[in-house]
Amino acid sequence: MGGAATGEDAISLIEEPVPDVVLLEIKMPGIDGIEATSAIVGSNPHVGVILLTMLDDPATVFAGMRAGARGYVLKEAEPEELMQAVLAASRGEVLLCSIIAGKVLEHLADELHREAAGELPLQEITPREIEVLQLAAEGLSNKEIAARLSIAEKTAKNHVANIFSKLQVNDRTQAVIYAVQHGLVHLKKP
Repeated sequence: MGGAATGEDAISLIEEPVPDVVLLEIKMPGIDGIEATSAIVGSNPHVGVILLTMLDDPATVFAGMRAGARGYVLKEAEPEELMQAVLAASRGEVLLCSIIAGKVLEHLADELHREAAGELPLQEITPREIEVLQLAAEGLSNKEIAARLSIAEKTAKNHVANIFSKLQVNDRTQAVIYAVQHGLVHLKKP
């Protein structure tokens, strides 16, 4: 057992003996919980990471699950739900607390409805995310995007992660292609 104040500390604690389950907060100084989850699961795929947080928006949930989390529990959940998530993660199963499961199902139903109606998920893309997409289309790194928009690099990374989740893509190239195809951004000629 151990405790860590930052994502970097959490990653460094995953040594011999490797734990079966790790609880991570998403909002941490330095590397956030989603990035830490990706690093931990990337090095130790059998470790069950549970994200314990107050963030209940589907984009953040999906980003956490894409990073490899086996559980997502709100801090307001009953202690029994957290225990169930820990036990499930230790068995290699995935468990979302009931509040999150409901929100995820509602979000997926909304997406299916929009898809059936021929609508694109672009309604969820914020003006700032479009700015980030445009700069990514111009080939700027997260650090360069942050400098151009006068935001922290971590904020730029969070915008990029949210864009991936909202557009249901896995990398910058896919995001830019989608954005260009749907007229969100325009490629500038050299």
